[in-house]
Amino acid sequence: MVTGTLTSKGQTTIPKKVREALNLKAGDKLMWTIQDGQVILRAKNKSIKDLAGILNRPGMRARTLEEMDEGIAQAVKERDDRSRY
Repeated sequence: MVTGTLTSKGQTTIPKKVREALNLKAGDKLMWTIQDGQVILRAKNKSIKDLAGILNRPGMRARTLEEMDEGIAQAVKERDDRSRY
């Protein structure tokens, strides 16, 4: 768990571990969501242009829906494992 302090002006510094885990840079946009009494922080540091071409890889075969589901589940598990630090 990483902790921080809230100033009298309602500001806080995002700890280095968190900035590194989310690949945050100065000027990145952050999205805050309150869900079931918890705050979820998401980095909005990708533009749509960053996604261009990611689906088409020459020589790569198409994946089945089951393979995609397995890949997504693995990515979520890895993200959850990283967020526990």
